[in-house]
Amino acid sequence: MLTKNISFKNFKVKGYSKKVKKILDDILVKKNSVLDSLSSNYKNSYNKKTILKFKKYNKINVVGMGGSILGTELIYFFLKSKIKKNFFFYNNLQSKIDPSHKRNKHLNIIVSKSGNTLETISNSNIIIKNQDKNIFITENKNSYLYLLAQKLKSEIVHHNNFIGGRYSVLSEVGMLPAELMGLSSNKFRQLNNLIKNKKFINELIINVNNTLHFLKKKKFNSVILNYDVGSESLFKWYQQLMAESLGKKGNGILPIISSMPKDNHSVMQLYLDGPKNNFFTFFHVRDKNSIKVINNKLLTSHSYLKNKNLGEIVMSQKLATEKVFLNKKIPFRSFEVINRDENTIGELFCFFILETILIGRALEINPYDQPAVELIKKETKKILI
Repeated sequence: MLTKNISFKNFKVKGYSKKVKKILDDILVKKNSVLDSLSSNYKNSYNKKTILKFKKYNKINVVGMGGSILGTELIYFFLKSKIKKNFFFYNNLQSKIDPSHKRNKHLNIIVSKSGNTLETISNSNIIIKNQDKNIFITENKNSYLYLLAQKLKSEIVHHNNFIGGRYSVLSEVGMLPAELMGLSSNKFRQLNNLIKNKKFINELIINVNNTLHFLKKKKFNSVILNYDVGSESLFKWYQQLMAESLGKKGNGILPIISSMPKDNHSVMQLYLDGPKNNFFTFFHVRDKNSIKVINNKLLTSHSYLKNKNLGEIVMSQKLATEKVFLNKKIPFRSFEVINRDENTIGELFCFFILETILIGRALEINPYDQPAVELIKKETKKILI
């Protein structure tokens, strides 16, 4: 067990590393705003009055790009069964808006650290209506969105300028929308508990040491075999976290997301018998309310499916795939989520964020910046002008 909420099987290649442990000790001692946001010590830049003021809204649009929105989106879809409100996410430039949006009054949450994100500005321009209420989460500076918020007399929530978008999920960026979903921000922030958990720390270190070993062996593809539909947004967030944090100076990991068991019928042949430049993550969430197979509709040839539910069938496919990977000596780790709640998501956030920072530090690259992306922003502006 990684924690009481997550069962974890680590890679079986390399072991514990004192070097990685030293890096971890160093970042935990020095800390920074990113790590602070993962702990219960973090102070939100909004208060309960803000939540109460907007609590009545049941239709909420979230507008942002990348890390400004992916964390909120994953929280919503991972915990959707607990959330009674309707959230709509605008995370790309799209030509069509939900027709009901034009008729109904919404609360819009506009998120951009810089306040100058082109796609967020464009979407906000189309989505915001006169009758809507708006919250802008942005830095306290005279950016486009900050000035627009002032013009509209909207609520402005300060975005901590020391926390980059992909690391911002447990700051006000993700926690304000989460509280409007009816969730508790305190339950997400698990770092204080986890750093006291020797099992968690040891498995994290072994995990990072193995990943560094794979990179030395020219295995750059991290393939996520995701067996849970509700976790698709989690791995969109993880994909950005890993790719944007580590893709520098010729280094990097390419996270590839496979929807399972569907991809048994497409790319699995390649994973099993193709180039050996991948390492894998199995991810599964226990489904306590899975639909059962209808026994009297089954033909005799498949009577072994009697009294089975879809969750059991999916689990059998996952276990079978793991067994084949083990026999073929294909490197993999496996997460089994036991409880679908805020604590579990908080633990996953901590694991993946610490993993990313540790790999970055071990490779002697800055895991917090993204200099190459800025080149596209500059060229886009030149073309539009």
